[in-house]
Amino acid sequence: MKKQNKKGFTLVEIMIVVVIIGLLAAMAVPAFQKVRSNSQGKAVLNNIRQITSAADKYFSKNNVTTVAIADLIGDGQYIKGVDETSLQVAGEDYPDNITQGTAYTVTGLPEGAGDAGGTSITVDF
Repeated sequence: MKKQNKKGFTLVEIMIVVVIIGLLAAMAVPAFQKVRSNSQGKAVLNNIRQITSAADKYFSKNNVTTVAIADLIGDGQYIKGVDETSLQVAGEDYPDNITQGTAYTVTGLPEGAGDAGGTSITVDF
């Protein structure tokens, strides 16, 4: 008499594995979105710090109180190797002109990336 060789998984076992994978994915996606949002907020804050530093240098060197961001960014400028569009990491909108001693709000960030979990960051120049 021949023995039947039963190799493989039953349908129920495969369904259980699929459900477990689905649950893990359902938990991972929101966590990933939160990390991505926080990362974008930190990148925007870093960009603002670079712009602030460049503006301060421009103010000191040229003895002025207002500067256009376009004068700070680009080859041979204070923020080198980039243009205004390449600074954007989340579709945010930087101010066009910076006046010393004025607060500006950078808007257009994803939900949770800005100040207090909002969609904007305010900084003093």
